[in-house]
Amino acid sequence: MDADTLRELFAAFGSVDVRRMFGGARVFVEGLMIALVSREVIYLKADAETIPNFEREALAPFSYSTKNGEHKLTSYWRMPDRLYDDPEELAQWARRAHAVAVRAAARKEKPRNADKPVRRPSRTKAKRPRGRSRT
Repeated sequence: MDADTLRELFAAFGSVDVRRMFGGARVFVEGLMIALVSREVIYLKADAETIPNFEREALAPFSYSTKNGEHKLTSYWRMPDRLYDDPEELAQWARRAHAVAVRAAARKEKPRNADKPVRRPSRTKAKRPRGRSRT
């Protein structure tokens, strides 16, 4: 699926940036990845809040083969086939995927230990290095 086709599909949603990736592509909005394309199939960004929508449609997460077997990337789920012919509904799903990307970016910006107290250095005297005599 070429970049022009993807831009046309997402036109009802708004302007998207398409970047090539391996044998497919990635779809970005405002610097955030909202979809990936592999083997002519679009997978939309998803999280715990939106995955039930995909499950109700009996859709699966993106998966690929490795030397150790199949690996599933549960943050991207197959887009319903009907959306290829329904730009307005595709725009709704794309808005949800963008919201997921915004939430994920916000989580990454928050420091991991922001709620933990700062650990201060000990006030005890430092030990003398080994091997030195006190003469």
